[in-house]
Amino acid sequence: MKVVTTAEMIELERRSDAAGIPPSELMEHAGLAIARKIHSLVGNVAGCDILVLAGPGNNGGDGLVAARHLRDWGARVCVYLPVKRKDDKNLQLVRERIIRVVLAENDKKYTDLHTALSTAEVVVDAMFGTGKLRPISGATKDVLKQVRGEKRRRPSMQIVAVDLPSGVDSDSGEADPATLAADMTITLGYPKIGLFYSPGSELTGELVTIDIGIPSKLVNNITTELITADWVRAILPQRPKNAHKGTFGKVLVCAGSQQYIGAACLACEAAMRVGAGLVTLATAQSLQPILAAKLTEVTYSPLPEAEPGYISSDAAKIIHKRLTDYDVLLIGCGLSQEPSVVKFVRDVLLKMPSSSKAKLVIDADAINALSQTPGWWKKLKRDAILTPHPGEMARLSGLSMKAIAQDRLGTARKYAVEWNKTVILKGANSIIAAPNGKARINAAANAGLASAGTGDVLAGTIAGLLAQGLSHADAAACGAYLHTAAADTVSGQLGDAGMIAGDLLPALPKVIKNIKM
Repeated sequence: MKVVTTAEMIELERRSDAAGIPPSELMEHAGLAIARKIHSLVGNVAGCDILVLAGPGNNGGDGLVAARHLRDWGARVCVYLPVKRKDDKNLQLVRERIIRVVLAENDKKYTDLHTALSTAEVVVDAMFGTGKLRPISGATKDVLKQVRGEKRRRPSMQIVAVDLPSGVDSDSGEADPATLAADMTITLGYPKIGLFYSPGSELTGELVTIDIGIPSKLVNNITTELITADWVRAILPQRPKNAHKGTFGKVLVCAGSQQYIGAACLACEAAMRVGAGLVTLATAQSLQPILAAKLTEVTYSPLPEAEPGYISSDAAKIIHKRLTDYDVLLIGCGLSQEPSVVKFVRDVLLKMPSSSKAKLVIDADAINALSQTPGWWKKLKRDAILTPHPGEMARLSGLSMKAIAQDRLGTARKYAVEWNKTVILKGANSIIAAPNGKARINAAANAGLASAGTGDVLAGTIAGLLAQGLSHADAAACGAYLHTAAADTVSGQLGDAGMIAGDLLPALPKVIKNIKM
């Protein structure tokens, strides 16, 4: 599913008009679809009290069309206008149905608003839609305050936002302090990027996308998409019955140090849990006996040490030699930032023989090592998957974390193209950007993933999928989806407090099984 910016949505509407589908027709489609979704939400709207807050623009027009259909289906509808609206066709059709219309400037002390709110089962926020952040003030601010107060008193009252919660910037996700948190946001045509940025993402509630009649051929040039279960199902590696372990790829994991032994375990097991045929752990030789007691299914390549628990820089040549037998190298999980390890990482990645065909997943301390090397991407010419969290992305790019947070999609896309690498910018609603400028958004967030080791699980998941033949961009996007889906599975059983990274591992194959069903 495509995701659009404000400018792209405006252009889609313009091109739809040129193709013979005018804005008024799109509005009719939108209003009917909104009404149907509300009908589905409450079960049956007949006899249901619904308050529609309609703004002066097109978003308000969508709300008025919805109000009309809801009234036709037996709902008791009140339309409230925080500011005066032009007496257009949609408002006239509402009045013809004897729907009560209240203008805030005529509602002294908001008496009529209080009356409507006191019985409303659903409040429809149709005041501001796609567009830039606009300060909310005056009667609109007062109305939102009254609705917020009633929601505190009656949590069962459902708040449904049309396109976006009013006050959310559709590109940046920034929100006015007065913005009302929705239980459901019905976004029109295509989701807007701001719905996946904080704080907009926290105000959205359940996100539902409805078709408003824009011809699908018009979105072919949109380069951002959501990762969906259907898309993941279509690209998951096949598992032929006559396969052997080589069929599903071989992963060499270079990970672990004296302080971070567990990172190696989590990354290796994640690669196995998503179906890699063989996983070998290359780690400091003094750690191998400890890890062997935990990881019985992997093979090992003990590496020489600079000091106990830390890989020597001389080990780079061993990795280069071993790579001829592997499809993927995952490097970085828990390696540490010891000087010998930093040099080891640089030598492995930046002096890799051209004969090596292994695909690369670069995580954690390997990213930190590269960030200390000016122009590293010019020396590492092949595609690789980089998995930075915002702090690591700041070190790699030289941007501030604030700047990254303000434009996560733009940042990931810019540097994926500049570095000629696949970048997964981690966090709530992770962004996966490819060197060709295309990007995918993982429309999921789980607080349980905010704990140590979950990034190692993600890195191993991606490496395991990459070894099975997925492209760099597809492996990263599919891995991100499976990772959060596994977290959702675990949190559904345990709750998100106390979830640990190891809990995700047995959930991964279950998620894959469920997606394939």
